[in-house]
Amino acid sequence: MANLNKVLLIGNLTRDPELRYTPGGTAVANLRMATNRRFKDKTGEMRQEVCFITVVAWDKQAEVCNQYLRKGSPLFVEGRLQTRSWDGNDGKKRSVVEVRAERIQFLGQAGQKSEVVGEAQVPAAEEKSSGPALGAETDDVSWGQDSAEDMS
Repeated sequence: MANLNKVLLIGNLTRDPELRYTPGGTAVANLRMATNRRFKDKTGEMRQEVCFITVVAWDKQAEVCNQYLRKGSPLFVEGRLQTRSWDGNDGKKRSVVEVRAERIQFLGQAGQKSEVVGEAQVPAAEEKSSGPALGAETDDVSWGQDSAEDMS
């Protein structure tokens, strides 16, 4: 049986990217993102549900996101789920599930009509086999200009 770990998200950043560097000098950025789901409840009333997700971008992709994205920026993320765990200050085991970004497409500027303006992509074939604890390091980022129709 084959396995699949693929995540596709469209949403907005809830805060500016948080860029930091590993001791080895590799850039890593946490992108806090919100996605909305609209639905009708049992009474027929429209409701909205918000899901907050942490997306982790590495290397050049992290630096490009930090340079161009801000709180409220709409974006499309393609990636995979990953889990990391650590021991908290209280000695208890902690864990979190995050999205490891493979491709991030900028959809426009915060507060403006969404349109595709750029892309930071990391080809999966170029991931290194060993990397930082949160995910594999990457070597390449490509920029492209696509039309909004390509998103559907």
